[in-house]
Parts: sequence; structure tokens; C-alpha cells
Amino acid sequence: MSAISVGQAVVLGAVEGVTEFLPVSSTGHLKIAEGLMNIPVDDDAVVGFSAVIQVGAIAAVLVYFFKDIVRIVSAWLRGLRDKEERYHHDYKFAWWVICATIPIVVVGLAAKPLIEGPLASLWVVAGSLIVGSGVMWVADRTGRHKRGEDDTSFKDAMLVGSSQILALLFPGFSRSGATMSTALMLDLDRVAATRLSFFLGIPALTGAGIYELKDALGTTGTGALPLAVGTVVSFAVAYASIAWLLKFVAKHSFNAFVIYRIVVGLLLFGLLGAGAIHS
Repeated sequence: MSAISVGQAVVLGAVEGVTEFLPVSSTGHLKIAEGLMNIPVDDDAVVGFSAVIQVGAIAAVLVYFFKDIVRIVSAWLRGLRDKEERYHHDYKFAWWVICATIPIVVVGLAAKPLIEGPLASLWVVAGSLIVGSGVMWVADRTGRHKRGEDDTSFKDAMLVGSSQILALLFPGFSRSGATMSTALMLDLDRVAATRLSFFLGIPALTGAGIYELKDALGTTGTGALPLAVGTVVSFAVAYASIAWLLKFVAKHSFNAFVIYRIVVGLLLFGLLGAGAIHS
């Protein structure tokens, strides 16, 4: 029997699509939604389902930034053949994304038992939501927002890419929140920080989805239909979320996200403490 029904898959796909690229923690919100629907958050099939439907959100990024991705990949391929092309920023940026993904892959494989076990607790999610809010608030206040996307360097990419580990180990911290906060601390402006977060998320989240596919479709897994439904819903909602976020950060600070995260974290602590939801 499937661990997740089609109806639950629709809900989880929508939650994933809305929250994957907003700095509010998609993993945390998925675990909260799973807990409210009495879905075991530490079940291998459920963890796999959550990772696989992220591919829908990543597909939304690929479609939304298709022209940018084609430009960067084309520059990378030309640079592999022609030394002169290797001075092009897009060629370098492609390598930076590849290198910046290595730390999260290494940690993800090494710490898999912890990530899918003790660290999957909703208590960790609640605490990480609040702590991550503080980090985001400080980053938005101290960052000088003076550097654009063309000003990014290898050091920037590695630091921002490595910050994804925080969200991997502490669900609720938010991959987007961690990467955007780190980019802001490096003085990138909000739009550049957001776009860099998107590009760095493509290989990391796609790889995680492919790696977890076997668990999600296993004999005790979630089943192909709920998985397909969740992924499609995630794609559609994520596409709209990306468009909205880029417009929002161009004119606003991250204060709204900081306040929202704190409220959700405190509410989750209250629900857990009252026994209304299980960790």
C-alpha cells in the first residue's frame, strides 16, 4: 500500500512548489505537512518522495532560466575546446557551480543516516526555522548589496554552495535561506543572491531526487501515481513562485520571510509541546 495517497501528494507537491525557492525551508514545511497528515516523516519512502518531487521544482527553474542555462552550458562546452573561451565569465561560472556542488554531495552521502534519522525530527525543524531567521536578518542588515551577478567569483560560489550543507543537516534552516544569506554577507545584491541560489540548487536538488528515486518507488514506497502527481504539481507551483520571488526581492528586504519563519517555528514548538503533532 502506498505510504502517500494522491490527495496527499497534491498537497505536498503544492507545499514543495511554493517553498522550495522561498527562504522558508521547503523540507521543514514538507515535514510539517506530513506530520499534520500523520505521514511518518522518517520513513525511507516518504523521505524519498520529498526528494523526488523537488525535481519538479528544479524543472521549473530549468524552464524559467532556459536561455541563461543554454548560454552558460554553451560557453562551458566552447571552453572545453577553445582556450580563448575559458576567459569568458559564463565558462568559469559553469565550473564554479560544479565545484560548489561537491561539498553538499560529500556531506549528504556521509551523513545520510543522521539526515534521515535523528535530524529529521520536527523539533530540529522548529529550532532551525528560528535560528535561520536570525542569520537571514543579520545578513540582510550587514550586507552592502553592491555586487551584481557578473561580479561573482569562485570564492563566492564555493562559500554559497557549501552553505547548502546547513539546510541538509538542519531541515528548517532552508537551502534558499542559507545560500541567499551567505551571498548577502558577501555583499551581493538581493537579485544576484537569489539567482545564484537558483543556479546552485539545480545540480544539488536534481542529484538528490535521482538518488532517492529507488526508495520512493520501492516495494514499500509511495507508488508511481502519487509521485508523478506530486512532481507535476510541484513544477507548476514552483514556476509561479520563482517569477514572484524575483520581482519581490528587487524591491523588498527579507523581513517578511524572517517574521514568517519565526512565527512558524514558534507555532511548531507549541504544537509539538502540546502533543498536537508528533515529531
